[in-house]
Amino acid sequence: MSRAQLPLNALRAFEASARHLSFTRAAIELCVTQAAVSHQVKGLEQRLGTSLFRRLPRGLALTDEGLALLPPVRDSFDRMGDVLERFAAGRVMEVLSVGVVGTFAVGWLLPRLAAFREAHPFVDLRLFTNNNRIDIAGEGLDCAVRFGDGAWHGTQAVPLFAAPMTPLCAPLVAERLKSPEALSAEVLLRSYRADDWPDWFAAAGLVPPPIRGPVFDSSWVMVEAAMQGAGVALAPSMMFARDLEQGRLVRPFALEVGAGMYWLTWLKSRPVTPALAAFRDWMAEQAS
Repeated sequence: MSRAQLPLNALRAFEASARHLSFTRAAIELCVTQAAVSHQVKGLEQRLGTSLFRRLPRGLALTDEGLALLPPVRDSFDRMGDVLERFAAGRVMEVLSVGVVGTFAVGWLLPRLAAFREAHPFVDLRLFTNNNRIDIAGEGLDCAVRFGDGAWHGTQAVPLFAAPMTPLCAPLVAERLKSPEALSAEVLLRSYRADDWPDWFAAAGLVPPPIRGPVFDSSWVMVEAAMQGAGVALAPSMMFARDLEQGRLVRPFALEVGAGMYWLTWLKSRPVTPALAAFRDWMAEQAS
């Protein structure tokens, strides 16, 4: 039998009845009569030449044939529903998978997501946070926000903005920091970029002390540790403006050092889709 001969309404009646194990509840869901659902299912059984349900005094039970038919039918309806949900204002929604450094996601992007969605409702944005070490192709991403110098092989990189580093700590720790020299008595929390603290001390005109604090693969987590009094972090203060305003975090010194920029990146081999173009242009506008 050709698949084109199977009526969609009958398959929908079967799927709803199988899910509820009741013609009555299926009819309520489909906004038709119980007799209509029963008729549709009976017609489907006749076309297939087999029974799909056993009619019980109280409800229904699937036959082996019904159990075999249900998964592909349910999957097909789910997939059709997913596609139909991608239409927005007459335009197909386009999925855009974006990898984002965790610090950037929390400190800059999340407060602006509602504005992006309002400006570009056709983009179905999927965010995946990381610690700046990312494989765009291997992780199936369309683009990624990274921190660094913009030199990633095979990658197109659009600069967003610089994010200079400065010491950040809890208020009680800040009370002890009367001068940069006082940092030598504190636990200095480290990122995987080993030169950050030495560069800051050099900019302050000091010889860096031994730096033996814990190493973090995320500035976001490192600064959270600093807020809990575990030591002093070196991180971009602009990404923690809310914590600074609320007094959970203190910036004891004005001195900042440039360690890199945030970039929006994507593979040169991948064409720029409408969703990526919209996100790229919006990010550039917001960053400016």
